[in-house]
Amino acid sequence: MKNGVTVIMKKKYKNEDLITALLFIAPLMIGLFIFYLFPMIQNVYYSFTEWGKFGGSVFIGLENFKKMVSDVQVREALKNTVTYAIFTVPIGIAISIIIATLLNNKIKGVGLYRVIYFLPAVTMTSAIAMIWKWMFNNQYGVINQLLLKIGIIGPKWLTDEKWAMISLITVGVWSSLGQSIILYLAGLQSVPRSLYEASEIDGAGTFRKFFSITLPMITPTIFFNMITSLIGALQVYDLIFLMYSETNPALQSVQSLSYLFYRHAFVFNDKGYAAAISVVLLSITLLITVIQFMFQKKWVHY
Repeated sequence: MKNGVTVIMKKKYKNEDLITALLFIAPLMIGLFIFYLFPMIQNVYYSFTEWGKFGGSVFIGLENFKKMVSDVQVREALKNTVTYAIFTVPIGIAISIIIATLLNNKIKGVGLYRVIYFLPAVTMTSAIAMIWKWMFNNQYGVINQLLLKIGIIGPKWLTDEKWAMISLITVGVWSSLGQSIILYLAGLQSVPRSLYEASEIDGAGTFRKFFSITLPMITPTIFFNMITSLIGALQVYDLIFLMYSETNPALQSVQSLSYLFYRHAFVFNDKGYAAAISVVLLSITLLITVIQFMFQKKWVHY
């Protein structure tokens, strides 16, 4: 009888613990459903519909996706998005690792340097875009003024199709450095000093220690930063919106899928087609993320 009572009491406490746990996570789960899951499901449904100018939708099946196959703007936007991600992510990771490695050493004023490099991470995107837009101005911008002092006539950074993407990549890399550097600094400080001391006894130099110890030990941090940076790069929108106006002749050369989604949803009022574009972007992002997780076991060392 005593054992039976004990079992009943344990079940009672387990049920109470389960109810308590559910109550604690309920606000978060409700928020996720209302602001993330439900809009995502709704957006997928909208991708199979066509919206009229005065509201209301009609189910049209896969017509929006068929239209995308022959849409030149979608192909250009996809190419621009992939180009931006391919250049921004690797360059940003490489520069961040180098700077983080330098800041991890005991140098004078290292705290000040860390604050300076972290500033872009806490600066509003609008402020970043406005400052760089001024710097890239072909008439009175700082960059072209400096080039003019050494006898070089600077290009039209934001209005020339040859330089527009380079300008966007430059701003994208710069604005992502702060957060990446902090992540790599945390990873570097977790590397045991004993590994470096043992390698010095074996006669390893600076580069040998970096490639044989530092890089392998921070691969989990690199993997995490690679995923988050790539997702952010594929969803680039704010920098394009703030730096390139609708009348800019180079807009087509930097227009991303996210920006094209914005134009169809809020400028052309074609919400069904915009939803289809966002579904394609989501599918590409998920596919690339899954591939990264599949191959991370071959180079990430936990």
